Amino acid sequence: MSYVFPPEPVVSVPVLGREQRFPVHRIYCVGRNYAAHAREMGFSGREPPFFFIKPADALVVAEGPRPTVVPYPSLTTDLHHEIECVVAIGQGGRDIPAAEAARHVFGYAVGVDLTRRDLQASMKQQGKPWCIGKAFDHSAPIGPITEASLAGDIGRASIWLQVNGSDRQRSDLGQLIWNVGEIIEHLSRAWELKAGDLIYTGTPEGVGSLARGDLVTGGVDGLQGISLKMA
Repeated sequence: MSYVFPPEPVVSVPVLGREQRFPVHRIYCVGRNYAAHAREMGFSGREPPFFFIKPADALVVAEGPRPTVVPYPSLTTDLHHEIECVVAIGQGGRDIPAAEAARHVFGYAVGVDLTRRDLQASMKQQGKPWCIGKAFDHSAPIGPITEASLAGDIGRASIWLQVNGSDRQRSDLGQLIWNVGEIIEHLSRAWELKAGDLIYTGTPEGVGSLARGDLVTGGVDGLQGISLKMA
């Protein structure tokens, strides 16, 4: 098969302990999935989960010992960090029951959902889609994937983020409004999940602004952490 121009290389994420990498299909994100963060954003209660999508090439793979440089995006003066546990799907499907979701999970990683909050808020006020606030270039940093069998009790793992050494976000995955199995159940009703899909599962309270030069570090117990330098 020939193409009118060379296709872009496959976006992929390293897997700890393996030479093979995880090829990425789609990136799904869950909105307002921690109660305290929902209240922080002006909402409350266990509303039905909602989702948005980022392009696969929005990933910034942070895999080295040094902080990975992330360019500060254009058009914004209010870039926010959102630390998240990311689920890597290894087996796709439709209408997956929560009780069977674990067999579809390949592994987990630490991710950061970067948000142009001012642009998102402006779009919301106008009743327009807010892709410009979420789905921009370099908006989805991610660390290496740990296979599910090696990740421990991810459902109770601590999750945290620091900026320049100071705590911003700290919680645990037991505080998720919709747990991983329930997320997969809901998501697979709306889309057919595919091997290679990534699911950013939501962020706890404490989201805040980033500036050029900030050092961002974050982690989830049992997974390799992430270190970013805003440029």
